[in-house]
Amino acid sequence: MKYKYVLSLSAVLFMAYSFSDFNKVQKGYSAEELRELYGSGDPGRWPEPQLFDEAKEGFRDIGVLPAPGFPEGNPYSEAKEELGKMLFFDPRLSKSGQISCANCHDPELAWADGRRVAYGHDRQLGTRNAPTILNIAYARQYFWDGRAASLEDQAKAPIENPLEMNFHSRLAVKTIARLKGYKIHFRKAFGTDRITEKQITQAIATFERTIVSPKSRFDRFISGEKKVLTDSEINGLHLFRTKANCINCHNTPYFSDQKFHNIGLTYFGREYEDLGLYHITKKNEDVGKFKTPTLREISQTAPYMHNGLFPNLRGVLNLYNAGMPNEKRNRDSPLAPHKSGMLKRLDLTDEELRDLENFLGTLHSYKYRMRAPELPH
Repeated sequence: MKYKYVLSLSAVLFMAYSFSDFNKVQKGYSAEELRELYGSGDPGRWPEPQLFDEAKEGFRDIGVLPAPGFPEGNPYSEAKEELGKMLFFDPRLSKSGQISCANCHDPELAWADGRRVAYGHDRQLGTRNAPTILNIAYARQYFWDGRAASLEDQAKAPIENPLEMNFHSRLAVKTIARLKGYKIHFRKAFGTDRITEKQITQAIATFERTIVSPKSRFDRFISGEKKVLTDSEINGLHLFRTKANCINCHNTPYFSDQKFHNIGLTYFGREYEDLGLYHITKKNEDVGKFKTPTLREISQTAPYMHNGLFPNLRGVLNLYNAGMPNEKRNRDSPLAPHKSGMLKRLDLTDEELRDLENFLGTLHSYKYRMRAPELPH
């Protein structure tokens, strides 16, 4: 009997610590309890998120997006937004006169392009996936490697990139300045007929900051509309913040910590190699790090990851469930990448993976298909 008792106690302890939050035993919740807690309208009642120490600095939980802000150096005006919209859709900012910002950020494709990697001048392929610009007003750094410090800087970069619009910014300014129809719009937006590179990028950035998702079903649910999510979606939300570890990188109402992480997809020494943030900082510890993308509208913006190699969400979730791949080549190289320590095997069941994917679908709300404006001549 004593031997059996020891076995039983060991089994209980094993079960308890198998479901631990880094050595803290977690309480199980029924579907109805989760609905009441998360749908209460009071985030203070939510279960504690499951966080690694690395994620705690600057952590802010998921929630409803606030109203977008505009920088002091480029305040909002309706005239500036309208001008920016014209410039965003105007292919005359490219050398060929055929490529506009909207080529890679198409309002018909959730403001992305649906391609693995973008193509540009002379149909040249880029090396990275074009992310959506929906909700870009909430971003703090831009591009997968964070090389642009402001949205205004980001707006300029594709114009000059030889793989994208392949135009010098000075020539782009001259092209727009020759179009008499633009002068009245610049006068309304900036109080002058004079057209400059700064004005063009400020106008485009202002327009981009207005492209914001309306409230999603997730937003409505956590604001107190308890019936708008299914049990599966609510369980996916709880998994997102706990067992699935998603909250460690995809936090804040923007669903991104806007930090840089190596998730094991550097392809070091192989086809598709991309060293990410290292190209900007030249620090070995930054090899393979990329900015955490927003998950808002994620169900609409396939393919996924910085290289667009993953065509569907379930495939991405399966990779995370397995702990993401470990780099096996060139381990002795000083540039050998090191995967984030926050990536662990999750052992999610098929039902839990389904619930998690269903929850991610609740972050979709943008359905408006913007028409391209009539361009000045």
